Amino acid sequence: MSSNKGKDIAEGSSRSGGGGNGGGGNGNDQQNPPPLSRYESQKRRDWNTFGQYLRNQRPPVTLANCNATHVLDFLRYLDQFGKTKVHLQGCVFFGQPEPPGPCTCPLKQAWGSLDALIGRLRAAYEENGGLPETNPFASGAIRVYLREVRDSQAKARGIPYKKKKKKRNIPIKASNESSSFPMQ
Repeated sequence: MSSNKGKDIAEGSSRSGGGGNGGGGNGNDQQNPPPLSRYESQKRRDWNTFGQYLRNQRPPVTLANCNATHVLDFLRYLDQFGKTKVHLQGCVFFGQPEPPGPCTCPLKQAWGSLDALIGRLRAAYEENGGLPETNPFASGAIRVYLREVRDSQAKARGIPYKKKKKKRNIPIKASNESSSFPMQ
């Protein structure tokens, strides 16, 4: 597997994987399918990259034998293509949101990128014939790993993660009274 493939998936690249959708221009009235959305294109690239990762294992792993351990190994593999500085516990900049200088701490995948990747792969698994109850991307171990990555990255940057609350639509009562100021 080329390192660019892993880099594309790690960065959430929107670059096309090449090849296009065929259509050799043979003069038939055959219509090309509409182009895929950015999300669908990315999901397809992610799925193909994960499949290539499994084939490159020694011995190769089939999708039927894939489990959460393989997914975790894939996520750790992707860290080498990360662009997010994650300060180590002993670093003088650990816990500082905006460190004043450079350090030798590693670059890793950002939690948000990994979370989005798992969401796309989880959907792709089921779209490609996998059963929801055997989906390795929906495993509890994956959720725990993502939570640990999120928490450790937030701690290393000194920025606590706060889950956003969903806004509820509260209807505003219409009043029969005039809302204008009384005139004097």
